[in-house]
Amino acid sequence: VDGDIVEQVAGALRSGEPAALFIGGRACRGALLDTAAAIASATGAKLLSETFPARLERGAGRPPVERLGYLAELASAQLDGLRHLVLVDAKSPVSFFAYPDKPSDLVPDGCRVHALAGPGHDAAGALEALAAAMGVRPDAAPRHPVARPERPTGALTAEAAAAAIGALLPEGAIVSDEGNTSGLFAAGFSAGAPPHDWLCLTGGAIGQGLPVAAGAALACRDRRVVALEADGSALYTLQAWWTMAREGLDVTTVLFNNRSYAILNMELGRVGAAAGPRARDMLDLSRPDLDFVALARGLGLAASRATTAHELVEQLERSLATPGPSVIEAIVPPVL
Repeated sequence: VDGDIVEQVAGALRSGEPAALFIGGRACRGALLDTAAAIASATGAKLLSETFPARLERGAGRPPVERLGYLAELASAQLDGLRHLVLVDAKSPVSFFAYPDKPSDLVPDGCRVHALAGPGHDAAGALEALAAAMGVRPDAAPRHPVARPERPTGALTAEAAAAAIGALLPEGAIVSDEGNTSGLFAAGFSAGAPPHDWLCLTGGAIGQGLPVAAGAALACRDRRVVALEADGSALYTLQAWWTMAREGLDVTTVLFNNRSYAILNMELGRVGAAAGPRARDMLDLSRPDLDFVALARGLGLAASRATTAHELVEQLERSLATPGPSVIEAIVPPVL
């Protein structure tokens, strides 16, 4: 641990100027997260995490963490006005994609970046030293209160699906999140659910969600894994369902079927590309429509289809209470 850097960061946080701790990697869980949250709370700094942390411990009783927005405009708004950005097991934030005529570096003008501990460095030691230098007790970290949404009824939308997940997510669950546009609301609705881990798509290569869910279930046999999976992403790695069936893994997959690569449609528009008939056709997932219930059953899993919020609640509750893997195909309209 570099004592000079620790003192530099302590001085920045004592200055009263707008500041944020930007955490990633190991700083998103355990004692490191507690210490970072306690320092942020004591100094009035924001506590932000990477857009897609590999693993984030969250839920009731754990420190609340604001994830940096996926869209550059949202991320820039979160960082706007900062004079100090402290990196803890994270790199300086950049936009997820490069866009024409827009900056990729998200650090605002006039903001100084302090690398307290870069990826691979001693983040635990650096946070402990910073807390000691500032007289902050790690056990003083704020905690998220218990807050469950009501079980939704009515039409099944991405928002209703997120409410169902937040209402039923069990304690100790591991969420593999590759819901993409249909999963946008899931993190917000589950923030006050019992303590759980959230695994994100870190590199941008869709198809990660189902293999990660299988790996998590193999590593943690005593915990329920919930895979939030977009239809287009699932097509890359459906064979992970066969592995789940073969190994008898406790994985509940909520498959969001909106019959579109909605995330790619959004990005196509954001780069200013003209979408002709051929381009639109490449991002459409109909003709023929995909039957994920049949696909899952063919790979050896129990599967069902939900077309209303009530059906999703019933099927999700049943799946979470039943050992082994299952798939719930949630028919939702595109968010975008």
